[in-house]
Amino acid sequence: MSEENEELLNDESGNQETITKVTGMYKDWFLDYASYVILERAVPAIEDGFKPVQRRIMHSMKDLDDGRYNKVANIVGHTMQYHPHGDASIADAMVQIGQKDLLIDTQGNWGNILTGDRAAASRYIEARLSKFALDVVYNPKITEWQASYDGRRKEPINLPVMFPLLLAQGGEGIAVGLSTKILPHNFIELIDASVKHLKGKRFSLMPDFPTAGIADFTNYNDGMRGGRVRVRAKISQRDKNTLVITEIPFGTTTSSLIDSILKANDKGKIKIKRIEDNTAAEVEILVHLPSGLSPDKTIDALYAFTSCETSISPLGCVIEDNKPFFVGVTEMLRRSTDNTVQLLKQELEIKLGEFEEQWHFASLERIFIENRIYRDIEEEETWEGVIEAIDKGLQPHIKHLKREVTTEDITRLTEIRIKRISKFDIDKAQQKIEALEDQIAEVKHHLANLIDYAIAYFERLKKDYGEGKERKTEIRVFDDVDATKVVIRNTKLYVNREEGFIGTSLRRDEYVCDCSDIDDIICFTADGKMMVTKVDTKTFIGKNIIHVAVFKKKDKRTIYNMIYRDGKKGPSYVKRFAVTSMTRDREYDMTNGNKGSSLWYFSANPNGEAEVVTILLRQVGSIKKLKWDLDFSDVLIKGRSSKGNLVTKYAIKRVELKEKGVSTLKPRKIWFDDTVQRLNVDGRGELIGEFRGEDRLLIITQSGMAKTIIPELTTHFEDDMIVLEKWVPKKPISAIYYDGEKERYYVKRFLIEQEGKEETFISDHPSSQLEVISTDWRPMVDVEFTKERGKDRKPNMEVNLEEFIAVKGINALGNQLTRDKINQINILDPLPYEAPEEVHADDLEVIDEETVDSDEDSESSSDSENTSNDSEGKDEQGQGTLF
Repeated sequence: MSEENEELLNDESGNQETITKVTGMYKDWFLDYASYVILERAVPAIEDGFKPVQRRIMHSMKDLDDGRYNKVANIVGHTMQYHPHGDASIADAMVQIGQKDLLIDTQGNWGNILTGDRAAASRYIEARLSKFALDVVYNPKITEWQASYDGRRKEPINLPVMFPLLLAQGGEGIAVGLSTKILPHNFIELIDASVKHLKGKRFSLMPDFPTAGIADFTNYNDGMRGGRVRVRAKISQRDKNTLVITEIPFGTTTSSLIDSILKANDKGKIKIKRIEDNTAAEVEILVHLPSGLSPDKTIDALYAFTSCETSISPLGCVIEDNKPFFVGVTEMLRRSTDNTVQLLKQELEIKLGEFEEQWHFASLERIFIENRIYRDIEEEETWEGVIEAIDKGLQPHIKHLKREVTTEDITRLTEIRIKRISKFDIDKAQQKIEALEDQIAEVKHHLANLIDYAIAYFERLKKDYGEGKERKTEIRVFDDVDATKVVIRNTKLYVNREEGFIGTSLRRDEYVCDCSDIDDIICFTADGKMMVTKVDTKTFIGKNIIHVAVFKKKDKRTIYNMIYRDGKKGPSYVKRFAVTSMTRDREYDMTNGNKGSSLWYFSANPNGEAEVVTILLRQVGSIKKLKWDLDFSDVLIKGRSSKGNLVTKYAIKRVELKEKGVSTLKPRKIWFDDTVQRLNVDGRGELIGEFRGEDRLLIITQSGMAKTIIPELTTHFEDDMIVLEKWVPKKPISAIYYDGEKERYYVKRFLIEQEGKEETFISDHPSSQLEVISTDWRPMVDVEFTKERGKDRKPNMEVNLEEFIAVKGINALGNQLTRDKINQINILDPLPYEAPEEVHADDLEVIDEETVDSDEDSESSSDSENTSNDSEGKDEQGQGTLF
């Protein structure tokens, strides 16, 4: 420590204390430590894809390799001769390599990446190098070496890996000030990409995870900083009450996945009955659902609220020239492939040198023995004389050699044994030389066509080791799951209108609707103010709340109709608008903004209904017209910040609702999900039809009840419902039923006479039973009679129900079908009929899209992302509020 960083102080007792400043220590020691962690622990090298501990493990396994398994504890101990990493860290690193099933042939319990189970102790498990590792990782002749930490042994600086190993295995590490996260890629795809690169073609790489699953790589960003990969579990529906998870996202285990599902269930985000984990060699997690819960909606909820969907942020960081280097996977593969080409070149050059050296000595040997030059040394008495005699004897015969004869060459000739000279075969020697010449020519050809040689090398790897290494992860583009659509409504919303509070804790006040804790709530007050706020226990909005509902972001179907007075004594205006965006917790003024403004009339209409109201003026002065009707359908839908149309400049006494309105919007498609017996607009189940404001659903049950209802998404349906379709008022309903009292079958055709009323169209006798129901225009049935004893069976009878009976009242008995005993009645295909075309005056949507989208806060704040799109609150939607 430098003297400038130390000071001596004397305390009152005379003792000296040393104060050390940390500036110098931080500057030197911390940077040294950070550099050590980055270079020697956490980040892999780009040359071979190994971290130092992994490289030493692989080198130690090669040292110990004899084709048989070694105890992992033995390998760990051997690795510590090169660096004292610590036995636990070495064993963990080795298990991670072994679990990737590429370089190490494992034996014993090496853990399970699916369940997260740890490997057995290192003394119980064994390992040896795989054939692939022996093929592509090692070549001592082209390996650069360095001294180990204590100088007793040599270890490789980098292993000569001739394969994009880092991309195949992936790598992850946290250093000081930086980290790396390189995702694993598919073995076969990496080879194909390397071949494309060598051929000068473009290629793309996407990760492939050992846990399989489904992944969206739209924002992969080549594996660099800022990229994002979404990975999902593979979930399928076994039956209407059971989901099965067969593949899990990368980075999770079955245990962590189940824990996240149970946690979401405890929080009320999803509802499940129980979970079974049957995972063994393959994943199988059974999620049992309560009856009446949509499997499709639950699958989306699992993706939204549990680890069934995870997000991975890749970060390509490697060590190059002893410095961290941020690089994408495309460039990693290019560099790895180019490095492989250079290593193959070095390998070929070494082979060429070895073959040429063998050819050189074989040629010298043949000259030495064939020309009996060994006899020239018989009379020489000194070593120098022997060397000189052999060199002199060789000179006339070495003109075709490719290099000069050295003393070392002559020394090797003197070491040839007499037995070998006596058995020397000139033909065999020539054949050996020619074989070496062929090998030399082949190596030179490979060097001259190095790229083709490298391509053949990669194709051989694919052929030898590619079996069983096909892609596991399915590539798909995901649709975003709207959490507000799939979340379970786990709390109740209340309002204190007079005092101006809303919240989930106001249980003594007015109940509004069920909601979830991630919903936003929209509120309007009597003075024309609007606010959207997050669901909370208790929130102040403003006194005299007139409307509260779950807010639907980007909802253009919910139209608000409003008549307001501008200021205390100003004129009155009418406006229609939608709220498609907002800034949460900001107060918006829906009036013209003048002090004292107030509302005369307000309604929230989920389908853009336009009602008719009556305007009544105060008797002031010589006003002639004190009363008239205002039809909201005559008012264009504009942005919420618009002033509106003038109603009157005179004082209004009151506004009365005269007639409920019908939708002024385009028809809405509605589906029915049979699994949960619920309507939806999300495309789940069977499409029922396109509905306008006045359209109704026809419901018929097995018990003989018929009714029409407004198609609200909150409607519950009976289990015995047999008909659910869009109601056509003029289309007759045909029914065949068994009358229990008269013990006869009757046919009747009728129309629904009263909308919204439940009516029974069969007799109320306990034995009465509905046999056939049809909503076709011209239905046909086939009647099969019962065979009576001693008689032939009566042939079947086809009945045209349209001709059989006229349309009568719903309470009519009907006509008797037959006096004979009936075995069964089957519906046939109906007769052709061209139904009358429906004509609607509201076929065109009147929303001024450009005006709606130009709201002053259309950008909406980032804080308003979690907004509801599936409100089940009824509050005052579709009803007017009068003041």
